[in-house]
Amino acid sequence: MHLALWAAVRGGRIPAVRHPHVLFVPALVWLAYAAWEWLVLVKSPEANIRVDCLIIWPLLALLTLWAAVRAFRS
Repeated sequence: MHLALWAAVRGGRIPAVRHPHVLFVPALVWLAYAAWEWLVLVKSPEANIRVDCLIIWPLLALLTLWAAVRAFRS
């Protein structure tokens, strides 16, 4: 979603965005998180209680919110 929004802004389909490059950051972080989740699933499929998500999810949420506000603030 973030990557598609970034591409739409960079392509000129969504005008009046001051900082379109900021949208690329959460896209990369979400991609890294997906790779991390896949790695955990492959290496330890029995891990059903994970403390790392208590740190990762709020950071992802804050980064996503920050990027959206920063990109569309006039």
